[in-house]
Amino acid sequence: MSEGKTELSGTTLRVYIYMLKASKPVGVREVQRAMGFKSPSTALYHITKLLDQGLVVKDEDGYRAIGSSSVSSLLMFKRIGRVLVPRFLFYAVFFTSATAMFTALSLIYEGLRGFPWIFALAMCLITSAIMWIETFRLWRRGVT
Repeated sequence: MSEGKTELSGTTLRVYIYMLKASKPVGVREVQRAMGFKSPSTALYHITKLLDQGLVVKDEDGYRAIGSSSVSSLLMFKRIGRVLVPRFLFYAVFFTSATAMFTALSLIYEGLRGFPWIFALAMCLITSAIMWIETFRLWRRGVT
């Protein structure tokens, strides 16, 4: 596999994502059916492209995707099991939790009032909102 990032696009990227999400090695005909190709040779062509780039390996059960860290189209996504989630999701959850904890602490300890508190809360809310907006944008746009 090359040192740089691999650029995948279009149908080859869709085939790769399908193989990443598959829980087991897949065959050419399985890829053909899942992608809606008219012939197995089209599926084999895209699988061969992935093999040549070192993103897929062939074993006795079929073809298996081996990782997504070198695919530039997937840099903003993290694979959790069979699901690809935007990396911003982790930041969004963190900042939302921090905002909730900050608000709870300020309600418990009444000394945390005034301009510094309002400014800090506003920064937490704005950061949290930006992270959630970026997460939904990436999720809606998808990987392609």
